[in-house]
Amino acid sequence: MDEHDLANDPIAQLQAWLAEAREAVSQAEAMTLATADSSGRPSARVVLLRGIDELGLTFFTNRTSRKGEELRENPRAAVVFHWWELGRQVRVEGAVEEVDAAESAAYWASRPRASQIAGWASPQSQPLAARDELEARVAGAEQRFHGSAVPRPTFWGGYRLVPDSIEFWAHRDNRLHDRVRFIRSGAGWRRERLSP
Repeated sequence: MDEHDLANDPIAQLQAWLAEAREAVSQAEAMTLATADSSGRPSARVVLLRGIDELGLTFFTNRTSRKGEELRENPRAAVVFHWWELGRQVRVEGAVEEVDAAESAAYWASRPRASQIAGWASPQSQPLAARDELEARVAGAEQRFHGSAVPRPTFWGGYRLVPDSIEFWAHRDNRLHDRVRFIRSGAGWRRERLSP
């Protein structure tokens, strides 16, 4: 990978790599999201990228979940895309902000009804006494919204990771991988090659 072959805008480059990954990889939008609480204790999980534009990368979740609480306490995060089949990886770091209610509502409306019911039923990241408890909560939500649209809960919504650093990684033999990092600089970006 020659850093000069990459687009000047790393968001545009990430969009190009995502398009290529969609042709070669199942769930190309899967990304590992790392957050940390106010004490710095990290946690990571896989979430799905649901939007990417010049503002950043968007994903949605229950805001009372562990990741939601950590983002409230410490609104910074990192994500990693890894496409083994392509020998590529992208790391993105930056501040995280909540998306507005209209954007959250629009995405909620596009979700399958069963996912909407699950959004209401699951107290995400909270302990359950048994699986039966969750199944009872699902049945209760199905009964509550029977015959009507399932509204977006106030505790569910989107987040946007606003990048200040985006690193592109390409596999090379003998662990001599290519790494190019873009760092936000004012209204633009500067790039640098990193040692593997």
